[in-house]
This record gives sequence, structure tokens and C-alpha cells, in this order.
Amino acid sequence: MKRALWFPLFDELADPVVVAEIAAEAEAVGWDGVFVWDHVRWREPVRAVADPWITMAAIATATQRLEFGPMVSAITRRRPVKLARETATLDRLSGGRFVLGVGLGSDRFAGEFSRTGEECDDRIRGRMLDESLGILQAAWSGEVVEHQGEHYTVDGIQFLPTPVRRIPVWAAGFPGNRRPLERAARLDGFFPVNLSSADEFAEAVGKIDALRNKTTPYDYAAELEPGQDGTPYERAGATWLLRNFDPATVTVDQVRGVLRDGPG
Repeated sequence: MKRALWFPLFDELADPVVVAEIAAEAEAVGWDGVFVWDHVRWREPVRAVADPWITMAAIATATQRLEFGPMVSAITRRRPVKLARETATLDRLSGGRFVLGVGLGSDRFAGEFSRTGEECDDRIRGRMLDESLGILQAAWSGEVVEHQGEHYTVDGIQFLPTPVRRIPVWAAGFPGNRRPLERAARLDGFFPVNLSSADEFAEAVGKIDALRNKTTPYDYAAELEPGQDGTPYERAGATWLLRNFDPATVTVDQVRGVLRDGPG
């Protein structure tokens, strides 16, 4: 079982220097990971929002053991060739500690898609997500990538240097939807969202287990509120426990208070 802090880069936490310090402090007291939200804006009262990719570079250089990544990134608004370079570079910068969390995202929290001209249709974004993931896997291999798809083109490009390790990709999704489950089963981890109990989490784990090859390593991430007991989720199959914070009220002191209590 591994334990991580998981918070948005909003307002007081929109300073990459502060977040890097938090990550170093978390590593020093035994936390296994720090994962950050990936957004360009959020609804009021949030005003300031930091870029997660620059912030993750700061986390990588401030730590030596901690795993980190965006949890989760709506990668359909990012060009896959650019994302391939960013992810491989972050993995090399950290010595192989980067985890990529992906999902469809949603326009309902802040109008991030509709107000910036991005695709709002979930079905189209789902196809874009699958296509982008295929390009990333090909790019990370170091082989020449030839791709002519519905949404993206990569015409004979080799992406070097490659990541230090095979970058783990976790998918977030609602367990009631078949397509996100099938996507997650093809990847390296699943982060079921919008759950209300450990029993629902166990049900999601069972659905993924039924779809995948159980001989390969796989991660299940569970979201916990500060102070919530993670034991039921561990029994339900969680391999990671992510301590969450309210995006409207989170402060630096609040995050530091949780991290200083230790991952247990």
C-alpha cells in the first residue's frame, strides 16, 4: 500500500516553489507520492491556477524518491507529440518516478472546454483520448512513429530520448460506464471517481479484474478525505490511497498539517 497527497494547484498552492517545498517535506516524513490536479481554470472562489507541468518539474528536482504526476489530465486538449516530449522529459528528470493520470475531464466545473474552444462531446473526446494514448505508447518506445488517425498525424518521427522506465498510465472514470472500464483495463491503473463507499470501490476493482490480464502489475487508487480511515479501501483492493482536499478552501497550512501527520 502506498499513500500520496493529492491537491489542486489553486490560489495559495498556485506557487510552484511552495508546492516543491511541500513535496520535499512529504518525502521526508514518508509519503510515497504527490499528485496534482491539471486545470486551466476553476469556478469561483478560485482565482489563481498554476501550470501542473512546470510545477511537476519543480517537484521532480526537489525530491529523490517520491512518485508524482497529474491526477488526472484531460489530455485531449494537449497535442500528443508535445505530451510525449513532456512526459519523457519529466520521467528522465526524476529518474523514473513519473505517473501519468488521464481522463476525459468535464466542462461542468469551470467551462474549461467550452470557453477555450476545446471539444465538448464526450464520445469524440473518448476517441481522441484513445488515439492519443496509442501515440504516446509508440513514442515512448523509441521507435519511429507513423500514425494517420481521425484526429492526429505523426509522420515518421522518432521520440528520443525515451523515458527511464515504462511510464505507468492510470485512467480515471466512472465505474458505471463500460468504455472507461475497458480503457482502464488496457492501462496500468484505475482511479474510480464519484464513489461513496469502500464497497463501491471493491465493485469497481472486481469489474476491472474481470477485464484484464491479472498476471501483470496493476494499481488501484482510492480517494480519501483528510482524516478518513483508508483500511476499508485497502481491504477492497486499493494499492494507493490519495488524500484529497477541497479545491475551494484548500490552504498551504492545511496540506502541511496533513502531511506532517504522516502517511499512516
